[in-house]
Amino acid sequence: MAEVNIGETVRAHYNSGTYIGEVKEDRGDRYLIKVHAVHKHPLQGDLHNPGEVQGVFFHERKALAHHEKMNVKKPAVHPYDEAIPVYSESLKTAVDKYKEKLSAEDSAFNKQALSKLKDLEEFYERSYY
Repeated sequence: MAEVNIGETVRAHYNSGTYIGEVKEDRGDRYLIKVHAVHKHPLQGDLHNPGEVQGVFFHERKALAHHEKMNVKKPAVHPYDEAIPVYSESLKTAVDKYKEKLSAEDSAFNKQALSKLKDLEEFYERSYY
């Protein structure tokens, strides 16, 4: 775990997504981080039963919003040295990468996840793109 300071830019994994943001507070075992960009879109489906579509609640997970704050465990926070991408562009890139990954294999799970992602993309287009 790399030590980071308040005000530094970091990459943080949170609720199956990865974000780029700014450390706002040190809260003991966690950091409060303000989101500036999406690095990896959150996964769709039931995280406790990955790859399953039968007999599970298939979750739709939105990416955290621009400037939303997240309370992240310190081991999931890493320094980020690159330029911070524009939020809307980073969100579109993250969605496109996830769609590409899901499209690579034809399975019931991937079809369901792509369907959820398509619904989210329509929401994102109205809200962020």
